[in-house]
Amino acid sequence: MKNCKAEREERDMKIVLFGASGTIGRAILEEALKRKHEVTAAVPRPEVLEIQHSGLLTLSADLLRPEEVAGAAKDHEAAISAYGPEFGAEGELLEVARSLVEGLKTAGVKRLIVVGGAGSLKTDSGDRLMDTPEFPEEIKPLAAAHADAYEIYAQSGLDYTYASPAAIITPGRRTGQFRVGLDRLVVDENGKSEISAEDYAAAVVDELEEGNFIGSRFTVGY
Repeated sequence: MKNCKAEREERDMKIVLFGASGTIGRAILEEALKRKHEVTAAVPRPEVLEIQHSGLLTLSADLLRPEEVAGAAKDHEAAISAYGPEFGAEGELLEVARSLVEGLKTAGVKRLIVVGGAGSLKTDSGDRLMDTPEFPEEIKPLAAAHADAYEIYAQSGLDYTYASPAAIITPGRRTGQFRVGLDRLVVDENGKSEISAEDYAAAVVDELEEGNFIGSRFTVGY
C-alpha cells in the first residue's frame, strides 16, 4: 500500500495539462495545485473550468492541432494529457496521440504522462481485461482505441508514462492510500478493481514528481 505525498511548501514544476475540464482532469488539476505546481490548463473552452488559483493559467487549445499543442506546451517541463473522447468518437484517441506527440516534440517537451485505459491490463487469467467475457461490449471500441494509442506513445521517443486506472474509476474521496501495479489489473481481496478519481490523480502527480515509470505503464487500485 502506497501513501501519496502531502502538499509541498514550494512550487516544483511548470506543467501543461490537457483535458483539465473532465472529471479526471479536474482531479489532477486540483491535486497538482495543492502540491504547489504551476499548471497551465489547456482546454477548448477555458471558461468552463471556473477555478481561480495563483498557480493556474488557462488557455484555449485544440488537441487535434499539433501547432496548438506546441504553443500551449512551450516553456513547460512536463505535459499531462487527461483527454477522453465523446462516446462514439473513440478514433480521436489515435488522432490526439499523434498530434500530442508531434506538438510536444515541436515544443521541446520530453516528459509526458497520459491518462490511459484499463482494458489492455492483464487479468489473473492472463487475458487482457477487454478480452474477458465480463467486459461490457459497448465499451470495447474505446478500450481498443486506448490500447492502440498506448502503442503510439510507447514508440514516440518521448519520456512517456501511461497511467492506467483501475477497472472502475469514479469521483469519491482522496484517501492517499492505494496499491500500484504495472501491466496487471490491481484487484482487492473481493476481486474488485476500483479507484477514486481523487486517488488516481494523486498517483499521477506522484509519478510527475518521482518519475518511477518513465518509458512504461503503471496502474493503481485499492
